[in-house]
Amino acid sequence: MDDRDLRPPGRSAVAPRNLAGFTGRGYDKGRSVGWQVLWFATQHLVFKAWWCPVWVRPHVLRAFGATVGRGSHIRTGVRVHWPWKLSVGDHVWIGEGAWLLNLEPVRLGDNVCVSQEALLCTGSHDRHSPTFEFDNAPITVQDGAWVAARATVLRGVTIGSHAVVGAGAVVARDVGAGTLVPSPRPE
Repeated sequence: MDDRDLRPPGRSAVAPRNLAGFTGRGYDKGRSVGWQVLWFATQHLVFKAWWCPVWVRPHVLRAFGATVGRGSHIRTGVRVHWPWKLSVGDHVWIGEGAWLLNLEPVRLGDNVCVSQEALLCTGSHDRHSPTFEFDNAPITVQDGAWVAARATVLRGVTIGSHAVVGAGAVVARDVGAGTLVPSPRPE
C-alpha cells in the first residue's frame, strides 16, 4: 500500500500515524491522580455494583464533585468517567449500563432520560494529527430530552429540549428542540 491508498477523494495524503508520539496536550483531567484512583476504585467496587441502592449513587457522585439534582435515579452498571465533570438536573433517569464518557463536561438538564446502554462520549481524536491528539468537546442534553437505549451522542453535541434520540441512533451534530432522531432502520 502506498500513500495514494490513504487519501480520501479530493484530499492530500494523510500523514502516517505515530501513536508513540501521542502527548495528550491540552487535556485536563480536572483532579489529581489520587482523586482519579479513588474514583475508579469507588466506581468499580461500589457505584456500579448491583447492591448499591439507587438513592445512594447521587450521593457518591456528589462526594466526587458532580452536581446532581433532586429525585435523580441512576441505575446499576452506569459508568461515569470523571464525576467532577458531570452536572445532572432534577428528576433525571440514567438507565442500566449507560456510559457517560465525560473527558469534558456533560450537562443533563431537568427531566432528562438517558436509557440503557446509551453512550455519551465527549472524547475523540484529531484524525489529521500524526500523533492522534485529543479533539474533545462537551455534551449538553437539555430539559426533557430522551436519549434512548444504545444511542450514541458524540462530542460537541447539544440535544435540544424535549428532543428524542431513538434507540441505536448515532448523533454527531446538534439536535433541535422537539426533534426526533429516528432509530436506524433494518435493511
